[in-house]
Amino acid sequence: MAFDSKLLEIIACPVCKGKLRFDRENNELISTAAKLAYPVQDDIPVLLENEARDLSLEEVEKWNS
Repeated sequence: MAFDSKLLEIIACPVCKGKLRFDRENNELISTAAKLAYPVQDDIPVLLENEARDLSLEEVEKWNS
């Protein structure tokens, strides 16, 4: 699946208002600032904090490198 890169330019993390990055392998949108991963279901990002999973320290470091 190819996530719409133009959409990534305009949407932001609802928690910290920071940039999101698409994790193709896990089909998630990543916010390293908020340390959250939002699911993408049927090509639609679910940007709800209670639906997001917490990122591990290792995952945050991976995305920040």
